[in-house]
Amino acid sequence: MRKAGKVNATIEAQTYKILYQVMANTKNEIDMEQLLHSLLTEVELQALSKRLAIAVFLDKGQSYERIKDILKVSSATIAGVSENLNKHGLQIALQQVKAEEWADMWSIRLSRALEKLIKT
Repeated sequence: MRKAGKVNATIEAQTYKILYQVMANTKNEIDMEQLLHSLLTEVELQALSKRLAIAVFLDKGQSYERIKDILKVSSATIAGVSENLNKHGLQIALQQVKAEEWADMWSIRLSRALEKLIKT
């Protein structure tokens, strides 16, 4: 049996470009979910989602011990994410998470205010 070797650098760059384009062009959460489940194993998807969750927890000032306890990850995994926390890609992801949290918070507040107005 032939062992898989290193892919030509040009081919590798092209495959990354295709992947990035496909992901960037994915229109909604359902399509992205289907894409990721089609491309990744459950373990790979879980690792990816945990890394994002680690970044969110670190950004909120949570301790390594708390993150380890909640996500069942190692200190080494947390440290790896921590080293990349200031990279542009993770900062974009964190901004999106914060914007979603902000929108959810205001949606709840507005709903409560409307309920009070309707009751009076």
